[in-house]
Amino acid sequence: MLTAEENETLTRVGPDTPMGRMMRRFWMPIATSDQLPGPDCDPLRASLLGESFVVFRDSSGTVGVLDELCMHRGVSLALGRVEEGGVRCLYHGWKFGVNGEIQETPNHCSDRFRKRMKAPAYPVVETAGMIWTYIGPKKQQPPFPHFPFMDVPDENRVVIRANVACNYLQLYEGGVDSSHVGILHSNQANPTWLAGEFTANDEDDNPGALSVADNAPTLEIEDTAFGFHYVAKRVASTDGDTPTHSIRATPVFLPFGRVIPAPTVEFYVFEVPLSDVETGTFIIIYGDRPVSRPHIMEMLGLDDERFYDESSADFLAHRLARFGQDRPSMATGWSGLRGIQQEDAVLTLSMGPIVDRTKEHVVAADRAIMHLRSLLLESVRRNESGEYPLGLVGDYGPMRSLCDTDLEPGTDWQDHVSGNRAVTTAADDAQMATAP
Repeated sequence: MLTAEENETLTRVGPDTPMGRMMRRFWMPIATSDQLPGPDCDPLRASLLGESFVVFRDSSGTVGVLDELCMHRGVSLALGRVEEGGVRCLYHGWKFGVNGEIQETPNHCSDRFRKRMKAPAYPVVETAGMIWTYIGPKKQQPPFPHFPFMDVPDENRVVIRANVACNYLQLYEGGVDSSHVGILHSNQANPTWLAGEFTANDEDDNPGALSVADNAPTLEIEDTAFGFHYVAKRVASTDGDTPTHSIRATPVFLPFGRVIPAPTVEFYVFEVPLSDVETGTFIIIYGDRPVSRPHIMEMLGLDDERFYDESSADFLAHRLARFGQDRPSMATGWSGLRGIQQEDAVLTLSMGPIVDRTKEHVVAADRAIMHLRSLLLESVRRNESGEYPLGLVGDYGPMRSLCDTDLEPGTDWQDHVSGNRAVTTAADDAQMATAP
């Protein structure tokens, strides 16, 4: 159980909050490349940590991120024209380049003024189907991070965004809660659950499929440079004197990411706070072979237009319509919903915009959630003290999850994900760079 003050610290992300200041130390996804399909396409209004931006692709295809409101009179540039190498405000025609330079001021013909002034612009990197930006203090800008999904061919990767109307931490905690997989996602975890028996799901790209029936896993946790990784140990066999376990290892990287395993792919999930009560969930699925977007959308339940608008990336379920739940279907299915993301988002939305964690009653299966909260609070404390926040990593290349794997008695699960211990923080890298 958290105190009301701790819950407030964890959930408020605006520019004048401790959590907001800590998160601004990291590069963050702000859009997918698909949201800006070509040069001079429509600009995108985007939010991050309670602030509003305009994201646009200029005539050369380069992406810019500027403050949304025009520096002249405060009109939204997301309403503007994107043309001839910049974004133009509709009100008085001021035009800005991706670097914030003022290209034209039709109502004030002064070259000296244009060259002296500049609109707030933010660093941008576009890679692996995602657009990233850094909105924190310029002097503290870290190197752009590298993730394994950036190293595969485009056809081996699918990028999906879903905007969910609740606080980021509710979604983040759901992603590090292994014990809900075999229950909420019963239709994926055990297709024959209704018959009272266990039959493993044979979909090799489904993160909801479990290899055993144990819904009360034992959790073991180890801190790492990126945050922590933990293993959910499910009893696989009780034959003999010592039971064997099926293990599932999940890396949790601060301040809002995790890696969910499936047999042939990994799911990287970023729960990016857009505001205190809005989250942009970025899901990257990648592997050693081509990944089918239609198949993934169906598996996640995002192929249903009642729940998801792909043009806006908005998750549409809401309380007044009982979140779209189909109660009659519960006679043959578990939740009255369909798909992993559909189920996760609806259950999280049902908590309200920001859940009151002072009223909860946690159990042993919630250990990873409790650990996540404590590390986030510690990261905030360090950042407020002028130290590096936890999890500020430049290269996530060695980081891996592990899908259900039998663990022999006496074997260390960490040996199966040894690369997670090889990841180093920005503080470690800086120290090594300055060492004699």
